[in-house]
Order: sequence, then C-alpha cells, then structure tokens
Amino acid sequence: MARALELARRGLYTTTPNPRVGCVIVRDGAVVGEGWHERSGEPHAEVHALRAAGERARGATVIVTLEPCAHQGRTPPCGEALVAAGVSRVIAAMEDPNPLVAGKGFTLLRAANVAVESGLMAQEAGELNIGYVSRMTRGRPWVRLKIAASLDGKTALLNGQSQWITGADARRDGHAWRAQACAILTGIGTVKEDNPRLTVRDVETPRQPLRVVVDSRLETPVDAHVLGAGCVIAAAASHVKPMQALQARGAEIMVLPNAAGKVELRDLMLELGRRGVNELHVEAGYKLNGSLLNEGLVDELLIYMAPTLLGDAARGMFHLPELEVLSGQRRLHIVDVRQIGTDIRILARVTPV
Repeated sequence: MARALELARRGLYTTTPNPRVGCVIVRDGAVVGEGWHERSGEPHAEVHALRAAGERARGATVIVTLEPCAHQGRTPPCGEALVAAGVSRVIAAMEDPNPLVAGKGFTLLRAANVAVESGLMAQEAGELNIGYVSRMTRGRPWVRLKIAASLDGKTALLNGQSQWITGADARRDGHAWRAQACAILTGIGTVKEDNPRLTVRDVETPRQPLRVVVDSRLETPVDAHVLGAGCVIAAAASHVKPMQALQARGAEIMVLPNAAGKVELRDLMLELGRRGVNELHVEAGYKLNGSLLNEGLVDELLIYMAPTLLGDAARGMFHLPELEVLSGQRRLHIVDVRQIGTDIRILARVTPV
C-alpha cells in the first residue's frame, strides 16, 4: 500500500478534479503490475496496472489507495475491469466518499466472489486526497490559507508593502503548494497593492490553477496581471460597465451578494465545489484572511515565518474582533514544522469551533 500511495502522489498536480489514486497488483509474492491515475479523463490507476499485468492479473491481489469505481463516467467502471481480469482479492485503503461510488465498488466486487478488504493506511490515503474528500462530504474545497510573516506575526508594512518578507526558498515551496491546488484565491486589496499573477512559476506544472478574486465592487483594474482566461471575479453586484470591461479581458464574473453588500464567502466556496475545486489555496490580505477564518471556512494554515521583525504598526495575519476572554482564542493543531531555507514553515489545522 505504501508503494501504491507513492504512485498516487505522481498525480499530485494533474488529476483534479479526480482523486489521486495508485494501484499495485501482486501475484505469488511478486509485483506484476503498477499504475496510477495520471490525469482527469484518462484511464484510472487500476486500468494502467491491469494493462501492465496482462494475464498475470488472474488470481492476483490488487492493492489500491481508493475503492474502485462502479459507475460509468468519462471512463468505464474499474470494478468491472477487475472482475473481467479475474483478480481474486482487492485491498483498498479507503472507501470512495463520492456518492456515485460510496461502497458500490466493493459490493460489485463481492458479488463476483472477489475478496475485499479496506482500511489499510486509510489515514495516509485520506491526507493525499483531503480536498477531494472535503468536496464530496461537505460540498466545498479544503481551504489552505498561506501566509508569509515576520517572527512578530506581521505580513506587510502599514503602507501595504510586503515583497519580500520571506526568502526565495520559501517562495519556491509556496509555489509547489500552489501547483497542487485546483484554484488560488485572493482579495481586491492584494490585487491593488501587489498586482499578483497568481500563477505557478517556480516549479514545473502541466497546468495552472483557476485564479479567483474576491472583489465586491468590481474594482479590479483592467490592466491587472491576474486577468485573462482562467480568472474568476466574485462580486456582490452587477455593475455593468466594469463588468463588461473585465469580461473583455477574459475574466468570468460571479455575483454572490450577502446582506451586507459583500461577497457571500460560504456561497463562493460551495460554487467552487460545484466546479470541481478540491483544494483552494488562499493568498490574501489580513482582512479577507480574517473574514474567512471568522466564517469557519479555513481548514489549514500554511505559514512561513522569516527571522525578522516588522514592529507594532505593521499589518498582522488576520483582522479579527477583539477578545475579552481567553476562552475565545482560536485553537490550532500543528501538523508539521520545518525549516525552508532561512525561514520556518508551519502547517497547522484549524480546530472546529
């Protein structure tokens, strides 16, 4: 199973919106076939492994990181392919949370007298597809909020200047996280102050994530780098002239207002989920960061801390209401801490309230 997970990771940047899946076929103590899901719309991991195994798949054990599918999508059901190949046993790390599968693949196999087991290295398999699981079970992406800060928790000077607090190694590592996301989100404040491209540049990737801007009043400049094909602007009102100007630059406008005249962030997350976004990577300012955290929409923090101090007047990580009692503090679970170049990277999960 560890080998199957290793194979699945090869699809880290390419399988969206599908899950990352790896498969190993074993017969008489030897590996006779391997495969992984390489990209959406192409054969699944089991099919690649069966092709590699050929006739040696008959009577073999199939080890796969996710329950084989039992429905016709853009590719035929993998469960049927395994039955046709005559395998005797399937060991899956986890059940597929997709309602179209959700145990149906196991049922199909058992009905054909194939022995089925699941649960081996389930946690590791779930982590690899944490965004896919989130979309299938909650209807929205896994939201990872990336922050570059000084040791005193500041992300920009009072005048908005923030490039660059962290070093080149941390920025390159951040681009690797961008690359595995389905979409990158920022706010209009960051667009105006930094004019970011929101593209993956420092690592090789076969695709660019969707670019999403939260811009309630459609204030994005028509010469902003973020515009073009693959850019979505979430607004709170349909202002005709700026909308037409931005659409002429290739942007799609999504109008999702709330009662306060701002973008309804929860509706935005649900819409991104409907569009197949598994992992959403956020690189925004402290105001949007605070809004997302306040509304319970942040799952994970990816924080790069540089060995520098910016002082009290500089901007913090989040714009949050003042606490009067410590019981109101936001609890986090530290998942990983490591040094990246001269900076420290912290990966922390937000504890649900």
